[in-house]
Amino acid sequence: MNRLYELRDQLHDHNYRYYVLNDPIISDFQFDLLMQELQELESKYPSLYDSNSPTQRVGGAVTENFETSTHQIPLYSLQNTYSKKEIIQWIDRMIRLLGHNRIHFLCELKFDGVSINLQYKDGQLMKAITRGDGQKGDDVTTNVRTISSIPLVLKNDFPNEFEIRGEILLNRRQFNRLNASRKEKGLELYRNPRNTAAGTLKLQDSSQVAQRRLSCFCFSVVQQNLRYETQSEMLQKAKQWGFKIFEEMEVVDSIEGIWRFIEKWELKRKNLDFEIDGVVIKANSLVQQHKLGETSKFPRWAIAFKFPAENISTILKSVTYQVGKTGAITPVAELLPVILSGTQVKRASLHNADQIGKLDLRIGDWVYVEKGGEIIPKITGVDHSNRASNKHKVIFPNKCPECRTPLTREKDQAIHYCPNSHYCKPQIIGKIQHYISRNAMDIKGIGDQKVVLLYENQLIKNIADLYSLTIEMVMRLPLIQSKSAQNMIEGIQKSKNQPLWRFIFGLGIRHVGETASKQLAKNFQALEHFISATYESLIEIEDIGEIMAHSIISYFKDASNCALINQLKSHGLPLESSPTPKSEERPQFFKNKKVVVSGVFENYSRQEIKQLVEDLGGQIVSSVSKRTGVILIGQSPGASKISKAKSLGISILTQIELEDNLKNGYNKN
Repeated sequence: MNRLYELRDQLHDHNYRYYVLNDPIISDFQFDLLMQELQELESKYPSLYDSNSPTQRVGGAVTENFETSTHQIPLYSLQNTYSKKEIIQWIDRMIRLLGHNRIHFLCELKFDGVSINLQYKDGQLMKAITRGDGQKGDDVTTNVRTISSIPLVLKNDFPNEFEIRGEILLNRRQFNRLNASRKEKGLELYRNPRNTAAGTLKLQDSSQVAQRRLSCFCFSVVQQNLRYETQSEMLQKAKQWGFKIFEEMEVVDSIEGIWRFIEKWELKRKNLDFEIDGVVIKANSLVQQHKLGETSKFPRWAIAFKFPAENISTILKSVTYQVGKTGAITPVAELLPVILSGTQVKRASLHNADQIGKLDLRIGDWVYVEKGGEIIPKITGVDHSNRASNKHKVIFPNKCPECRTPLTREKDQAIHYCPNSHYCKPQIIGKIQHYISRNAMDIKGIGDQKVVLLYENQLIKNIADLYSLTIEMVMRLPLIQSKSAQNMIEGIQKSKNQPLWRFIFGLGIRHVGETASKQLAKNFQALEHFISATYESLIEIEDIGEIMAHSIISYFKDASNCALINQLKSHGLPLESSPTPKSEERPQFFKNKKVVVSGVFENYSRQEIKQLVEDLGGQIVSSVSKRTGVILIGQSPGASKISKAKSLGISILTQIELEDNLKNGYNKN
């Protein structure tokens, strides 16, 4: 027992030394050994579970719905400024309100990440809430516990209860690592670190969050009757408690000092491992902050200076047109290569025909290119003064650049489409790539590039042809070895066991996403019933609207789509939901009970444990309430759910306890 608590203290301290002080005293290998020992002890003594244990850093808990939580003190946005003159005007306003000019300013970086509000009580992390609308945000505590630079247990002389605000970031190295992995798998690349960090915080599986290695800089402690005089002093105290802060913040006493800080970091930001988009300037005195107060939107004592988006001019060489899997036509500017934000840029987005017309583009124009967080930069303007009279105007095509089919454009829509969905090469390849993707049929051993290879070598022309492939056929392709071919064929054959909703989603019916596919499979049970569904029966289903219903009916009216379905049937795809075992065949352990499932379960997938609960007579619900009958927990359950269940007196059942009762033939009616 004592060793368990000793290990927790040691690992908390090592995390602090590594992520805050940047001064580790043990190797990564030694750290991992200590962590392994603690995990074994916690597994042996589950009653000593602690949501703030260092083992929670690895994640594992699953959050299906992020509950909304109210901020105790509102999170205000900062007013943006873009010039030295505007900063001077802001300072003058503060001088008038305070009645003197004795103001010191704290200058910090404006991190381009996701704002987070952390609540601590008695030195332990209690809750982590996103900014939301400033009054309420999403409770992402389970995911935030995986972030090593956010302390779970505090050190030294911390206040009993307080909030601290910070910015969660995904550094450039981790962002590039994620995109390299996605590129290798043929997946769409993430656009920028900020959006990726925001998406990561809302992942349901906290173990995936842990793998992303997010970090956090804290910049403001919120507590009534603070015993500190300045913002800078308060942040130094926060560092002693265990928080990571920006060490190179500066306190200055003039506009000249502020401007020097801005100019320095506008140059140095390219060398940082994380994204910033400006500088934050605050009145350093907490007394002055209190006197200045806030408007309905902004604090009067702080302002953000935004760096201008970097742009550069270069020559437009040509415009090419890409065809997506839905037939959408996207224009792309081909440029004379130029260095922008540290990388070579050869292409830029032109969005659609309206944008081309608005810019009045000519081939050979000098264009202004901006990289505002996008992977593909965008053209923001044209240097009309540097244009020769004989340059050719860019005209958006009226036919598909791939198959020459006349394009269509729906009313009030900006996008042009190629309607030749069955014979246009990029659309065919895109549909097959969607079918095999992780969120659809999840076919292992085959990625986007192999789909292209199979299509171009005339081995497949649609998704059904995948099931006609053999190892011998695949091995004729260049660079495909025996093991790779075997894995591909095995993955394709295993996909026949996928649930009906994955197949529906894999068909790529326009407007039909994952959620709708699950509802359709649940309601119709078999593809035959789905195919013959009427408009009226479709719109009665939850998550199915008018546009989607019309799209589904239109899809199955197409003779080519019906022929494709018949071809898939001939290859042995069941195309119906698996029959659910009769609940009467198993003891009704959860009869008439609403059951919340939380944590990771050994030998059960998430879907399998839910199915077991339903087989035992229970009804799965996502959140704990007074009407919940029991919470079934595995490893690393959600701390907030456990806490709420205890406060409401709801039974908490472990997987081991459930299996023991079932093994002993216990039938709880």
